[in-house]
Amino acid sequence: MNPSTLVISHPDCTKHETGPNHPESAARLAALLSSVHAAIPELEGRVAYRDGRHAGEADLGLVHPHSHIARVRAFAQQAATAGGLAHIDPDTVVSPASYEAALGAAGSVLTAVDALTDGSARNAFCIVRPPGHHATADRAMGFCLFNNVAIGVRYAQEKGLQRALIIDWDVHHGNGTEAIFYENADVYFISMHQSPHYPGTGHSAHRGHGPGQATNLNLPVPPGLPATHYKNELQRGLAQALTTFSPDVIFISSGFDSAYGDPLAGLTLAPEDFHYLTEHVLEIADVHCEGRVISVLEGGYDTELLVDCGLAHIRALARLPVC
Repeated sequence: MNPSTLVISHPDCTKHETGPNHPESAARLAALLSSVHAAIPELEGRVAYRDGRHAGEADLGLVHPHSHIARVRAFAQQAATAGGLAHIDPDTVVSPASYEAALGAAGSVLTAVDALTDGSARNAFCIVRPPGHHATADRAMGFCLFNNVAIGVRYAQEKGLQRALIIDWDVHHGNGTEAIFYENADVYFISMHQSPHYPGTGHSAHRGHGPGQATNLNLPVPPGLPATHYKNELQRGLAQALTTFSPDVIFISSGFDSAYGDPLAGLTLAPEDFHYLTEHVLEIADVHCEGRVISVLEGGYDTELLVDCGLAHIRALARLPVC
């Protein structure tokens, strides 16, 4: 019997170096993957691990122009020549192995799409880095090089899953994902994010444009409120979206920096809240798209919190109670 949930990553994702004291470090991924591997035997055969593949340049090209792909590759080569790191911007660091890591991150999402379309899993969680939701089609920013979720959506559309709902609960607005699909009627993007906060986008008045009018929904929220407020706000937004949009697949930009105690933010969600929200997304997926959900790691910068939230998320994907 196939497991219901796949956890997917690529070994190259931990080779992306960002330098000392950078919040988006290889240690966060290593800790989460180690905890997941230790937990899998206890998950009643419902969760399995699979290595992802590298995305090819044609896969990246589903979203990003050749000029952007070449620029990221050139920064990695520059870092290799210098024997250190190169900075695309003050926050976004590239090391000699970063291009290969980014191919592994995007390719893991493609592996998830393949698994859902060939029936070998019902849902998947891609534990990858560098993250992706700030990357626009032609700009790397905010720790992100390529937009992993956007590439996955375009690939899923090629595989026949035309209508995608993207839920972004990272504490930062997914400006890159929004920009990529802002005029696309087949992709509904919802972002709940702390406001005001980096990158300063995500106004509630921004609802899409042209064919994509009313398929973009921003839910800016202030920090420091009870977790119930944030859960209710996201559920309200999902209910609004589903009055007009029925997806073939659901993607989650799953940032756990919206957890209470994350050093880069001020929201108050706990591991059990992510479990609850994941269950709610699965209920939607069961009704609309035969349970198809692909979750992709974005932020989360307290290692212990990241592990606890990630494991709660996986347990919900596997339809197991929170510990």
